[in-house]
Amino acid sequence: QVQLVESGGGLVQAGDSLRLSCAASGGTFSTYAMGWFRQAPGKEREFVAVVNRIGSNTYYADSVKGRFTISRDNAKKTVYLQMNSLKPEDTAVYSCAADTSSFGVGKTSDEYTYWGRGTRVTVSS
Repeated sequence: QVQLVESGGGLVQAGDSLRLSCAASGGTFSTYAMGWFRQAPGKEREFVAVVNRIGSNTYYADSVKGRFTISRDNAKKTVYLQMNSLKPEDTAVYSCAADTSSFGVGKTSDEYTYWGRGTRVTVSS
């Protein structure tokens, strides 16, 4: 069983930066592609970013491209989401997820096996 725990969320002002972390335990972290998803109030969960298992390939949603950066440290079994130039539209609960079967960069929720419980990010205007 893989457990994922997010941290780093909080209340920030528009234009600020925030770094989210997702710490993994169990399984073999370096064999999983890792993704970030978010769910805003009253909206469906949406894809944010994904990094392949060795950190050589990434993919981002258009809404965050150029502002967010996903990275991973396999030695620390942690994936990060650096969020810059935050906007009120970024307000959501951010969850990390592990894809235990893909060697690429999955972009839909049903491709992921394990999920963290999320960390809340609120961006005020």
